[in-house]
Amino acid sequence: MPKITKKQRILETALALFVKQGFYGTSTALIAKQADVATGTLFHHFQSKDELMNQLFISIKQDFATNILNNKQESGDLKQDAQHLWNTSIQWAMENPLKQAFFQQYSLSTVIPANIKKHTMNSTLQFIGDFIQAGQEMGLLSNHPLALMQESCHGQYLASTRYFLDNPEKWQDPTYKLASFTLFWQSISL
Repeated sequence: MPKITKKQRILETALALFVKQGFYGTSTALIAKQADVATGTLFHHFQSKDELMNQLFISIKQDFATNILNNKQESGDLKQDAQHLWNTSIQWAMENPLKQAFFQQYSLSTVIPANIKKHTMNSTLQFIGDFIQAGQEMGLLSNHPLALMQESCHGQYLASTRYFLDNPEKWQDPTYKLASFTLFWQSISL
């Protein structure tokens, strides 16, 4: 098993503390102490707490995107592929509750700069925009502005994952799993 780097230890510690205490309730000194590194080491890797937060946000979004892309399927049936994408996304949240809790707290927060959010949506998660555009071109998805469609999908995802994290047994219930996808699909399809 590879040894965890100091930078990774700082990120993991910050994640746990930001979720538990919030961004403003967490000092860099506390992060360094709990990560068992010197405060100077923290600032060697991250110039500020804001930069640490941004890096954490980007790294979690990348982990999410990598997981989805590694499990992506293309059956030729847009709805079936959307359902697989949806289920894979929620499964990631169920397997990564701390990272998802971070998303819940910070995805809509002003703590993360708009340009960072835009970058992750348009770069890291570009495949979602591509999927929506393909569905629009096929005449299967609503022809609303792409940015609005992406935000709507994101909102549906946050609502569903919050429900399933609060009620984990429901994620194993096929009725609830299908209902969550159906609600999502109805919000974007024609």
